[in-house]
This record gives sequence, structure tokens and C-alpha cells, in this order.
Amino acid sequence: MLQTNSTENWESRDSMPPEFRPGPAVSLADVLAVLAFIRRHLLIMLLTCLAGVGIAILYLIIVVPTFTAKAQLLVNSKLTFADAAALSTVVESQIAIIKSESIANAVIEKLNLAQDPEFATGQGGGMISGLLGWSKPKTEANAARYAVEPFERKLSAKRVGPTYLIEITFDSRNPDRAAQILNAVAENYITLQMNKAGLQGEKWVTDRLNELSTQALTTEAALKDYDRNKTNDTTDSAGSRERLAAAAESSKSAYDNFRHVLRKTEATQQQTPPAFEASLVTGASPPLRATWPKPRIVLGVAIVAGLLLGLAIGIVRDLSDRIRTSGQKIGPRAEDGRIERPLPNGIRRDHQLDASAETKPVRLTSSG
Repeated sequence: MLQTNSTENWESRDSMPPEFRPGPAVSLADVLAVLAFIRRHLLIMLLTCLAGVGIAILYLIIVVPTFTAKAQLLVNSKLTFADAAALSTVVESQIAIIKSESIANAVIEKLNLAQDPEFATGQGGGMISGLLGWSKPKTEANAARYAVEPFERKLSAKRVGPTYLIEITFDSRNPDRAAQILNAVAENYITLQMNKAGLQGEKWVTDRLNELSTQALTTEAALKDYDRNKTNDTTDSAGSRERLAAAAESSKSAYDNFRHVLRKTEATQQQTPPAFEASLVTGASPPLRATWPKPRIVLGVAIVAGLLLGLAIGIVRDLSDRIRTSGQKIGPRAEDGRIERPLPNGIRRDHQLDASAETKPVRLTSSG
């Protein structure tokens, strides 16, 4: 039964068109050709691999290592959201605040990063730009602005899964500096959230309170000065005093009412929890190992690149050899420009020599 099925399979396979017949996956000839190719170009591939490893080692020696400090922030929201998309939007907005230019400027000013060579690489603009007037003069404000770009490039923040956790990282050449900067970023962000939880428009409130206080003191002082310097005209004196007294009472009443509303608003906000509470879950500590370069990755890439380069050189050499060989077999003749083609075996050069020798005329001479 099994023999009958196998026979039918072979018959159906033979009846298929040639283009649909399954061929062998890898033939022995292909394997031998690959091995022969490797044997011919093994030296080249070894040399390219050694060159790649040498370049990788030189890169590992020259490049400045980068250290990445990590920290985690918890952004706890007191609000309720209808779906996960709304929650994700809120967390992403907090990530944008962490990476904002205001946070960067605050940290740069606090740690004086504008004078750090790692953040001052973009200053100056080169000698040619200075001669042509393209670069601005070096000032303290310009130095701080130049430091913002590399600062934002080194700082990153991302959400940890579907949670309120935000992981922030900072890259620096100095591991201690990386941890210091990252902790300063977290501190400024938490301080910003605490200030938002307090009274909104605090500067306006302070200015308005000072303005009302000044008006009340001014009108009261004017009333006292008038009482001290009374005139003899009783009618005018009484009318002026009433106006000054009314102005003083109105200013004092406005000042007292504003203070009362202010105290009531502060008490209400203290009882109402803020919408967001930010806290530092894991502080940044100096990393023990550099995140880049990683020797294993660099050496692995160098070895693979060297092998690929050696293979490419080997393929190019084989192609050039084939072209050269075909050019020698079929090439133009220099004297008449005609193409010299190989002769068939029946009339090879040795056969031509034999034929010419056979047909060569012989001169007969007589002895007598």
C-alpha cells in the first residue's frame, strides 16, 4: 500500500511542468562552490575582520564614555478619567512639563551648567561665523540659551507601562554630574507642581494687596493732615473733611474686604486636595557602568562588517577574473581590428601545422 502511494507521488511529480517541480534545497555543487569561494578568499576575509577589530578597539579607546542616570517619579492624579486614553493624555502632558524649557532653564541656572564644557559646545559658532558676523557676542544670557539644546537632548522621560510612574534619564560624561542634574530636574518639577497646588496668580494677589494698602494709608494720612491744618471757612472745611473721610473709609473697607476674601480662598484651597501630587519614588544615583560604548556590541558589529567587506571584495575579484578571462578568449586583434575567435578542435593550431607540413612543396634535384 505504501509502495503504491509512493509510486503515485513520483508519477504525479514527474507529470508536473518543469517550472513547478520542487528542486533540491541545497545541492552538493552549491556547497562545494561556497567552500571553494571561502578557501580562495579566506585571507582577504581574515584581513578585513582584523582591520574591523582594530578600528573598533581604536574607537573604544578614543570615544568618551556616556553614563546614564535614572530616576522614577510618581504622578498621582486625584481626578477620575472615563477611559485609558484620557489618563494617557494627562500623563503625557506631565512628561512634556518635565522636558519643558522652563525646567531646563531652572536647572541650568541652579547648577551653572552654562559654564560646563559639556553644555557649552554650541557656543561661538566658529571663527568663520564670527568674522562674517553670523554669531552673536558671548553673553551670560546667550550661554544659558546655548546650553538648553544639549540639555534637552540628554534628558528623556517615558511612561512606565499603564501606570502613573514616569522614568526620567539623563546622559552625561560624568556619572556624578548625571545623577546631580537628574535629581535637580525632579526637584524642580515637584516644586512646580506644589506651586500650582497653591494660590493661582500669586504675584497679582500680592500686587493688588499692596496697592489697596497704599491707597488706604494715603487717604488716612490726607485726612490727618487736613485735621491738623484746618481753615477758618466752616462750610468748605466740613465738605472737604467729609470727602476725605469717605475716601479713607472706602479705601480701608476695600483693603479689609480683599484680605478677608484672600484668607477665605486660602482656607478653601488648603482643604481641597490638588489635582496632581508628584513625588520622587527612586532618586538618581551615580551609574556604575557606562551605557555607551558597549565593547561586545562594538566588536560584534566590527567583526560582521569585516566579514561582509571581505565577501564583497571576494565577489568583486571573482567577477573581474571572469571578465578578464572572457576578454582573453574573445578579444580584438591589434593589426586588423578583427575579432579572433577560438578554433574548433578539428582545426586546432597543431593540426594546421601538420597540414602545412604535409602540403609543403619538395624540390627534387638529380644527382647527375
